[in-house]
Amino acid sequence: MKFLRLLDDKLEEVFLVASLVVTVTLVFAQIIMRYVVGQSLYWSEELARYIFLWQIWVGTSFAVKYSSHIRVEFLRNLLSEKKQLILDFVVQVIWLAFVVFLTYKSGILVRMLFGRGQLTPALRIPVAYAYLSVPVGCALMTFRLLQAMAAKLRAIRGSA
Repeated sequence: MKFLRLLDDKLEEVFLVASLVVTVTLVFAQIIMRYVVGQSLYWSEELARYIFLWQIWVGTSFAVKYSSHIRVEFLRNLLSEKKQLILDFVVQVIWLAFVVFLTYKSGILVRMLFGRGQLTPALRIPVAYAYLSVPVGCALMTFRLLQAMAAKLRAIRGSA
């Protein structure tokens, strides 16, 4: 319960802001090193790329929390309010099924990659850490979708 409260409070947001600061700093340092000093930080681009992967997948969960994903609303806008809620719920069920599937399959991939022990070229860390962003992000998105679905069900019942 403590983890869920921490997650709900701002864990994703803090991670996204902190990782953005780190990424911008890495890229800025790489530019300064390359064009001012004449040397290159061989590892900074790789690290920035892997941090960016984590930002993308954790960011999807954050976007679900605030209903910020892009969607086409043409058909939805033709429906009554109650039918819009029902359509939204059906879409969330389909989305949840896909995310659970993606979590499962990406978990299998990550387990396989950890087993192979492949390392990244510059940082020499397991490649699986980059791929781990997918099942972690999808698991977080599953949690957020379940929260959104519960809220949608309450709204459907309330508009009856």
